Amino acid sequence: MRSRKQRSGKIYYYLDTGATPRKEVPLGPDYPAAVKKWAEMTVSKPPGELITFRHVAECYVRDVLHTKGAETQKDNLRELKRLYTFFDESKVALDSIEPLHIRQYLVFRISAKVRANREKALFSHIWNFARETGLTSKSNPCAGVKGHKETGRNVYIDDAIYSVVWEVAEPHLRDAMDLAYLTGQRPADVRKMSQSDIKGGAVSVLQNKGGKLLRVSVEGELASVIDRINAKKVVGMPLAAKEDGQRLTKAMLRGAFDRARIAAILAHPELAAQIKAFQFRDLRAKAGTDTEEIRGMAAAKDQLGHSSEIMTAQYVRHRRGKLVKPTK
Repeated sequence: MRSRKQRSGKIYYYLDTGATPRKEVPLGPDYPAAVKKWAEMTVSKPPGELITFRHVAECYVRDVLHTKGAETQKDNLRELKRLYTFFDESKVALDSIEPLHIRQYLVFRISAKVRANREKALFSHIWNFARETGLTSKSNPCAGVKGHKETGRNVYIDDAIYSVVWEVAEPHLRDAMDLAYLTGQRPADVRKMSQSDIKGGAVSVLQNKGGKLLRVSVEGELASVIDRINAKKVVGMPLAAKEDGQRLTKAMLRGAFDRARIAAILAHPELAAQIKAFQFRDLRAKAGTDTEEIRGMAAAKDQLGHSSEIMTAQYVRHRRGKLVKPTK
């Protein structure tokens, strides 16, 4: 599937049929819908009675992938490319895949342990889909096969590091940083925040991951940030927008943040290591950590949209460490 940016800035998707001269079938501008159409048009037919991993995976893309969020779809398609290089190389039957082969795949991908674990998880989902749809009756070969050991990200961005990056940031990045920290939401959810989401004194957020609906009260510093955004010469519908009102894309946000980090390192070389370790996504963890310390774990859980305080504790406690009292 190919993508092409139009003069209007909108991205359209196309199916490359592989014909010579090149022939492309338009799939439209909506990514999830385009993926579904692409999958329906490209799913392979198994030769005879041989059902391969690729055939099942393509059926999964056609029937299941479009129900996931856009970012998850993109991740899954990248993961599938990796899985195909190993499980589709010799066109073996799906039922011939054993737990040993899953372990071999993890070794094959030893240079990217975290990604390998995600790819194994996708393989497992696809296998369960195959069982549900009658494409196999064999048990899942991923069962009992341990993935690579992962250590969770434990970076905590203190106020000083936040400030030195914020000071050199472009105006639209300052807005995005403040919105991310004060609402405690993920980058993708921050980018889609809109003026129309502000109702009844709160910003409504439908989280891309998990689909949980939250309302963040517009008060305190968040109210000041929104007032600052509304005072701009050009006010568009997006809250996180460039000076011309254009919504920030993922690439725009990444580029602005990279530029700000470089400028901050030049201004504060003594903080270079900490600034370099700062990623935009860390603002969500900073928000949860600070909220937990000020108002407790239940408040942090609600802000982040977690399903349990146990999940929130695992997410925030290892970042800064639990604040405790001295013996006396």
